[in-house]
Amino acid sequence: MCFLRLRKRTGLFLMLFLVCLSAAAGCGDKAEESGYHIEYLNKEKSRIVKAPYEPEASDTDGLIREFLSVLSTDSDDVECRKPIPGDVKVTGYSLDGVLLTLRFDPNYSNMSAVEEVLCRAAVVRTLTQIKGVECISFYVGDAPLTDVKGNIVGNMTQESFIENPGEQINSIQNTSITLYFSNEAGDALVREVREDVYYSSNISLEKLIMEQLLAGAESAGAKSAIPVGTRLVTVSVVDGVCYVSLDEAFRNQDYKVNEAIVIYSIVNSLTELPTIGKVQISVNGNTGGMYRDSFSLANMYERNLEYVAGAHEKIEQMTEE
Repeated sequence: MCFLRLRKRTGLFLMLFLVCLSAAAGCGDKAEESGYHIEYLNKEKSRIVKAPYEPEASDTDGLIREFLSVLSTDSDDVECRKPIPGDVKVTGYSLDGVLLTLRFDPNYSNMSAVEEVLCRAAVVRTLTQIKGVECISFYVGDAPLTDVKGNIVGNMTQESFIENPGEQINSIQNTSITLYFSNEAGDALVREVREDVYYSSNISLEKLIMEQLLAGAESAGAKSAIPVGTRLVTVSVVDGVCYVSLDEAFRNQDYKVNEAIVIYSIVNSLTELPTIGKVQISVNGNTGGMYRDSFSLANMYERNLEYVAGAHEKIEQMTEE
């Protein structure tokens, strides 16, 4: 907690209060300074939060053991969730130079895609605080960890993961955003640029974009591609991938809008942000099954501007020139 002396002058009190708030981090807004911190998942398991931590160990091996134990243990704070689930066990580890290799049992593979990436980010960013540990690799059983496409994840560092913006004191900011909606026919995307959009700094830009998409189009000849009544459950960005979870209403079929237009309305809007390269869409966190006939929810989708109205005409003009 921040200890504030009572001041007669309100202005000075407010200034000190804001300084304390800006220093607070993570679960329960604890602001006690610590040489180390533990990274947990928030209550909704949609992002990472930090909590100060004073370890008992001081040597490298002792810190690794202690941090792994804490990462696998429930926090006393109800706002925090342990990043390593209860059914996942760390079966061993080894430190070779600055590379720490962690081995997990097969239950690691049972995590959802969103939870797995957040777990990985929390573990890596917590353990790389330890002097002498600069990069980490994950093994599940005897095999190196692979992503949803079967590619080996490889060695990870602090820089492998991008933190969500919007964790500062609540203030109002403004920005311009580019959104993609459906045309009236439902067979093409319409680009809509919104200037001077005001938003709270406590809201991440990816959440702002999703909220604006769900609110609907402002341009003439454009409409929302996302089924009416759909609500945002969670949205988070880790390692350049944006994970969007929508509620069950997303499955409501509006066949007046092509399925590709629905998917790329979301994907193209989010990938306008430089921190996002791919997007995965889920329904209540479930990435199983298909969206209509052609789009697997397990896939991560990249930017595709071929569906934007007028894109083909521009390509043909460039070819002729």
